Amino acid sequence: MTLSSIKTNAKIHIENVSYAYGGKPALRNVTLDVQANAISVLFGPAGGGKTTLLRLINRLNDLVEGTQMSGRILLDGQDIYAPDVDVPGLRRRVGMVFALPLPLPGTVRENVLYGLKLAGERDQARLEETLVRSLTQAALWDEVKDRLDKPSSELSGGQQQRLCIARSLALEPEVVLLDEPASGLDPISTAKVEQSLFVLKQRYTIVLVPHSIQQAARMGDYAAFFLMGELIEYGHGSEMFTAPQERRTEDYISGRFG
Repeated sequence: MTLSSIKTNAKIHIENVSYAYGGKPALRNVTLDVQANAISVLFGPAGGGKTTLLRLINRLNDLVEGTQMSGRILLDGQDIYAPDVDVPGLRRRVGMVFALPLPLPGTVRENVLYGLKLAGERDQARLEETLVRSLTQAALWDEVKDRLDKPSSELSGGQQQRLCIARSLALEPEVVLLDEPASGLDPISTAKVEQSLFVLKQRYTIVLVPHSIQQAARMGDYAAFFLMGELIEYGHGSEMFTAPQERRTEDYISGRFG
């Protein structure tokens, strides 16, 4: 692996992480620092381990049987797999948005506030403030402010995806993980999602699996190239997509394989 010179401000430290499903390796000895208040993109061919790594960062794979993991993942210096870790609390700190929009049954308002109400919040002023803040941060407020009590199913696909982002932001996470959040969206909706992420990085640490090389190049403050479970190269996005140091990275970016 080639590592560009990075002045570290790590929110997440991934150290020698290997992971296997039923004995089949998905990640091989990955070491990576995820920088705070930046967008880090994980890119590479399908099956490279990118989504697996996202799921490990907020422990979504805990209930998957027949898996083996070694190494450590630290959030603010604390091992998230330590025995005393409160996993629901961890998932409040590390939110995740999936490739397909998954709005809950119910209204726009109910979707955004679901997690907060589940956590016991009953203060109406706090709930209202969270509703407006989250939808604004997700670049959706202006489009739905008059439809808050309408079914979320009436929203377009792009609006539903931004609603899912708002639902994650309502819990005020420190880290937002996004797994190809624009893969099924039209160019206009994609642009709106991307613009919201540029604003959000001022407040959150963002880890993005992009749906294309072009999106990776547009979005990545930092970029990590994965190939068959290995981290091949990691560095500043501006350098990675113009002057990669590894031949395999260059070949992938230039379309020679993938």
